[in-house]
Amino acid sequence: MDEKLRKRTIVRRELESSYLKETRSYKVYLPPDYDSSRAYPALYAQDGEQFLNFGRGATVAQEMILNGKLFPFIIVAVTVSKENRTEEYGTGRSRNDIYKSFFVEELLPAVEKEFAVNDRILIGDSLGGTVSLDLALDRPDLFSKVLSLSGAFYPDVMKGVLRRPKLSHLTIYMLIGLQETAVPVGSQTVDFLSYNRDMKQVLEQRGASVTYVEKEGGHDWGFWQSQLPSALSFFFGVK
Repeated sequence: MDEKLRKRTIVRRELESSYLKETRSYKVYLPPDYDSSRAYPALYAQDGEQFLNFGRGATVAQEMILNGKLFPFIIVAVTVSKENRTEEYGTGRSRNDIYKSFFVEELLPAVEKEFAVNDRILIGDSLGGTVSLDLALDRPDLFSKVLSLSGAFYPDVMKGVLRRPKLSHLTIYMLIGLQETAVPVGSQTVDFLSYNRDMKQVLEQRGASVTYVEKEGGHDWGFWQSQLPSALSFFFGVK
């Protein structure tokens, strides 16, 4: 088991984006005994490097798959532009539309031309959760499953949800920490706990299937990593 755990398969790819006007890289984790002739569910992760490194996403997946706790799936970990993260992930920000166009029109076709995918789940932390939800709102034909780790659901995100009377296509797992009531953001503090509680209500009112989890924890990868096994089990768990 230990040897198999160490032998994770992660491939790196680069994509020349006409939308972003730059080369954006991504990594793809392939499950144990990956078979290129069959299709797998794909977990598309924002903040990809952080998800793999600080979240230990591939390590957790590998161990749980080998232990028979999760069905095999692939992880597409999309590198974030650190200097443009807020502008790309933030609802209505200057690069938000071009990032979403890159994701849908360039990243998805590149990934799914190389790897057979039969289902898509979006995962993101903080603003990564925001852009994941926005993608599912914009393109219900492509995305219906979201895994939000302390989503930064500011009023602009809420407005986008309020504009859509029906969200019965959407299944979302929302995790939020009880200590996320005064998270430093720039020169201010933000109550992400209240934002998530409000978002849960609005999503449910519009018919979304919401699994909502509040736990002791803060707005950081230590908390998200500790809760990742439960979060992954929601979409990939062996019943």
